[in-house]
Amino acid sequence: MNTWLITGASRGFGLRIARLALAQGDNVVATARRADAIVEALGEHPNLLAVALDVTDEAQARAAASAAVERFGAIDVLLNNAGFGLLGAVEEASGADVERLYRTNVFGLLDVTRAVLPYMRARRSGRILNISSIGGYRGAAGFGVYSSTKFAVEGLSEALHAELAPLGIHVTVIEPGYFRTDFLDASSLSVSSERIEDYNATAGAVRGHAVNLNHGQPGDPDKLARVIVDFAAAANPPVRLPLGSDTVAAIEAKHASDAAILADWRRVSVSTDFAAA
Repeated sequence: MNTWLITGASRGFGLRIARLALAQGDNVVATARRADAIVEALGEHPNLLAVALDVTDEAQARAAASAAVERFGAIDVLLNNAGFGLLGAVEEASGADVERLYRTNVFGLLDVTRAVLPYMRARRSGRILNISSIGGYRGAAGFGVYSSTKFAVEGLSEALHAELAPLGIHVTVIEPGYFRTDFLDASSLSVSSERIEDYNATAGAVRGHAVNLNHGQPGDPDKLARVIVDFAAAANPPVRLPLGSDTVAAIEAKHASDAAILADWRRVSVSTDFAAA
């Protein structure tokens, strides 16, 4: 039996994963800004602890981790799921938009992770699953600022993987593509209020594409939830787990593009070393 601490557990991936973990007999510390939203979504359950957590509040993060350990004795799996998106060209994003996005997607993830790690280190055991995105592997017009937060999550996850593996703690960054959740709804995706005509063919076109794609995404969120719950018990988990055929295609395309850059620019790239003695 594992004990999960899940952020953003009142809807979307977090809710589905919490429900499956409870169904298989695990303990779940499910967090959201409103604890009653957790109970409304999951009902009363002896293995469920609903905790109010705004991930941007470091004190609340520490309190949530402490409450989890007090109730269940340990935290085996931390799922950093809380986050939201921002749609618009980089230039169209206001400073307030950018700061709000980073406060949740990056600093919030860091606060929760730092709150949980002392308990995992004490036991020399644990799993940390950080929800990123295909946008964390390659940037795209219209999602530049959002992608930059997920690039940060990818970098942090790779470093944590190296730092924590010797301590018996495994870290994996999860990279979903487009899944049929409410991510493209206004509840999860902010849209820059400023529109600059020069970006109509790039970021502007993506705005329209997002509206047309909403609730028609190729990924099945229930299948993703099942994969992640099963993955928590996987031996030798990888540092990253791409999920969705669109994610796989995008990663393969980026690898091919980067390989072409190295082939075309290798002479210049290696020319900046000191000359061999």
